Amino acid sequence: MAVSLSVCLFATNSIPSPGGTGRCKYTGQSVRALPIRVFTVGKKRSPAVQLLVDEYTSKLRHYCAIEDVQVRCNPRNAREKQAQIVDEDMAVMNLIRPDDWVVLLDEQGIDIESEEMAELIGGAADKGASKLSFCIGGPYGHGPKSRERANISIKLSSLVLNHQIALVVLMEQLYSSQEIVRREAPDDMVPFRV
Repeated sequence: MAVSLSVCLFATNSIPSPGGTGRCKYTGQSVRALPIRVFTVGKKRSPAVQLLVDEYTSKLRHYCAIEDVQVRCNPRNAREKQAQIVDEDMAVMNLIRPDDWVVLLDEQGIDIESEEMAELIGGAADKGASKLSFCIGGPYGHGPKSRERANISIKLSSLVLNHQIALVVLMEQLYSSQEIVRREAPDDMVPFRV
């Protein structure tokens, strides 16, 4: 039985299993584009990754405001793993606003398809969110406050991805989602399932 993603996503913070209609319910509709912020905890990015992030940021700006926020890994130079997680968690939490719709990217999160990501982006404004905040955690993952604050936790792949690769995949999926909502096929989008 197919469950509407928006009902399931916003009522229970979960996404139904694949196998629905394969079409975003917001496709072709006039949807208020929420500003997007992408928080990435980590070290300095490689120039190649930064080039790709800049390219997708430029493409996304045609649809919505987007902000790429880099949060320093281990901001207080903690020696213990748990202390590092807590410090990174606090750094991210200080940047999240009360009316943000927070999406955690986590290897234990819900596996979603591109159409479901488009519904997440299209539907957040309907539920009172003023911004979408996507969070990529540090080397040891997300802290407890971020996990508690998150509206939903998703994964980009069943494969374990390096944080920089996860960022590039997220940026591409954000762009593809905007294209799906607006019923446009990206010139360089060739469906490839991992």
